[in-house]
Amino acid sequence: MTIKTVNPFTFEEIGEYNELSEEEVDRAITKAHNAYLSWKTTSLDDRIKLIRNLAVELRKSKDVLTPLMTKEMGKPINQGDGEIEKSAWTAEVYADNVKKWLEEEVVTFDGIDHKIVFEPLGVILAVMPWNFPVWQFLRFAIPTLLIGNTAVLKHSNLVPGCAIEIQNIFDRAGFPEGVFTTLIVSHRSIERILASDYVQGVSLTGSTEAGAKIAEIAGRNLKRVVLELGGSDPFIVCEDVDIDYVVKKAVLGRTRNNGQSCDAAKRFIVHKSISEEFGRKLAEEFKKLKVGDPADKTVDIGPLANKNGYEEVSAQIQDAVSKGGKAVSPEVNDPKGYTVAPTVILNATKEMRVVKEEVFGPVAPVISFSTDEEAIKLANDSEYGLGGSVWTKDLRRGERIARQLECGTALVNATVRSDPRLPFGGVKKSGLGRELSGYGIKEFANIKALSVYTHGST
Repeated sequence: MTIKTVNPFTFEEIGEYNELSEEEVDRAITKAHNAYLSWKTTSLDDRIKLIRNLAVELRKSKDVLTPLMTKEMGKPINQGDGEIEKSAWTAEVYADNVKKWLEEEVVTFDGIDHKIVFEPLGVILAVMPWNFPVWQFLRFAIPTLLIGNTAVLKHSNLVPGCAIEIQNIFDRAGFPEGVFTTLIVSHRSIERILASDYVQGVSLTGSTEAGAKIAEIAGRNLKRVVLELGGSDPFIVCEDVDIDYVVKKAVLGRTRNNGQSCDAAKRFIVHKSISEEFGRKLAEEFKKLKVGDPADKTVDIGPLANKNGYEEVSAQIQDAVSKGGKAVSPEVNDPKGYTVAPTVILNATKEMRVVKEEVFGPVAPVISFSTDEEAIKLANDSEYGLGGSVWTKDLRRGERIARQLECGTALVNATVRSDPRLPFGGVKKSGLGRELSGYGIKEFANIKALSVYTHGST
């Protein structure tokens, strides 16, 4: 079978890729396992050198990868270089810190120093989404490879060109054959891959529905699993803020990557004394955004990645309007492709889909609150728990509210974003496990207790 890719702005066919056969997949997994047997014995210093090489090659790839992301999934071209740069920086952060993060721990009791050591598991499968084709995978791959595992990538079928170019980057960085492998396959191959005795775990970034399916397959095969899933992050605005400043941050937090980000600000919970002014100014800023061809460096908002996403977001907006919401958006002349204009929903209520569900597009519902307790209740009234932010000049108040948010990442006076120096992940239906930092590198590790007793002492 073949996989065809289409530009979501022009609907032009970009490429056609042959899907691997079952026999080819099996050979690739066996090769990854054989590579693991030698890779796990490679010194950490040598692995670090290759990860530093990877950072260099990633930066060199911008002229190829950035326009490819724009063509395959509609990312504004002025945002692609930043995604690649963040991936390269993450490689450097891990290279600088991995020895500390994997340092053996000592626990002393019964007169003996017992050790806790961290060892690799084997081949790990990555099932990755289209919205951040480089960053989402690299934040998994860098720690996974550093600890001594090997990795196989089943990328979204919207971005096979990016997946193949990632393979080329690893090859140019000097990684041994089989340590990292891109597999051009459909979702139906995942169960076969996870059934292999060589594969010891799976990391998925994607929708909650996809995560549940992968977790079920992994559970049947007793494989480790890390899931980074959907989000509906609250953006709580207290009455003491500089509204103009926070509105600009809200625009960035909601519209990055055409609004297609799991950890984007998605529910704007604003104190009632300023909610009307905040909503009006947010709508004014949305109207200033340039909507159009993502290949144009002056464009802020390009198309959504595919037809399903376009239809879903359009339906969510229509639902809000039917329930009393006021949709405010700029006029888009001759909209092309799967373009959804950035839209503010005023008078939003919790009965609306734009509040209850994850909205994967540039839509911002504004909800009002009277007390901090009400704001916290509104924020936590969601099946998701990925991130959240609080905006206030009173830092103690901000931290008090942030501590009560049911999420994996909470910030005061900053938009939610991942950072390789901190753990990242969610609670509730936003996922299982953690990525990044020293916590993330141990998700696919054998955490082994090692005790050495004097002969005859036990």
